Amino acid sequence: MKNVSIIIPLLNEEESLGELHQWIVKVLKKEELSYEIIFIDDGSTDNSWNVIQRITKLDSNVKAIRFLKNYGKSQALHAGFYESNGAVVFTMDADLQDNPEEIPDLHKMIKEQDYDLVSGWKKKRYDSVVTKNLPSKLFNAAARLTSGVKLNDFNCGLKAYKSEVVKNINVYGEMHRYIPVLAKNEGFYKIGEKVVKHQARKYGQTKFGINRFANGFLDLITIWFTSKFGKRPMHFFGLIGTLLFFVGFLLAFYLGFDKLFLNQSGRLITDRPQFYIALTSMVLGTQFFLAGFLGEIILQNKSKKHKQYKIAEII
Repeated sequence: MKNVSIIIPLLNEEESLGELHQWIVKVLKKEELSYEIIFIDDGSTDNSWNVIQRITKLDSNVKAIRFLKNYGKSQALHAGFYESNGAVVFTMDADLQDNPEEIPDLHKMIKEQDYDLVSGWKKKRYDSVVTKNLPSKLFNAAARLTSGVKLNDFNCGLKAYKSEVVKNINVYGEMHRYIPVLAKNEGFYKIGEKVVKHQARKYGQTKFGINRFANGFLDLITIWFTSKFGKRPMHFFGLIGTLLFFVGFLLAFYLGFDKLFLNQSGRLITDRPQFYIALTSMVLGTQFFLAGFLGEIILQNKSKKHKQYKIAEII
């Protein structure tokens, strides 16, 4: 087993790959750490794969995976985690904004302080305030509030993990922003944070768009819900369904009692708004309860998830 695995997902970063590789190797050799570097080409349309092929010929410690198309950063990280063989696993972006000089300190925090996961914190950023800084602050505040994980920068690409952490989490959809939350949900509670240097983008353009702002919040809602009720859907749907059905039943009982024994108004039950409230509540309550019941059945009978990407080539 290697001392460290460095997983680098990328999309159209041909200019930075050679420089990044040399920088990482320089740092790791200085620290005398055995290593493997895993590049995951997430459907690049530029010359990135050719650059990676040249790097693998020069350095036997470099492995690479190329997806058939662009599946997203979460799927790229999932593939890298699956292939990794290091005692400590690092993730970092390929755009040279993450500084490899931070790797030794993060490695020490994992090995010497026994953290399960250490996340970088880009306290001083060189990104656009409107398109990245402000959305990141909103994401981080909402993620801290809903997850209970007290990190300042969930979305920093530079992170270090114990090997057993990455082997026991399932990164899917666009959940790469919330890997610390996924780790916590799997029982890895010792999560640390370290201020790291952030560098201005040297080549190319950011892949961040306004759609990622909306997707991030939707993913946060998803992870909050699955964290609390993913393994017990009846606790959510069943509770709401029972309450709705009980309210509807009480109204129906009242209407029936009033019609049979009091009947002061002389109106038909169907002429009273309470009848429709009772009917709607009982129908919705039944549907919610059935949703929770079916969710429990699906959980008990679900099969192992298939990978959410297709690999074109591994070298």
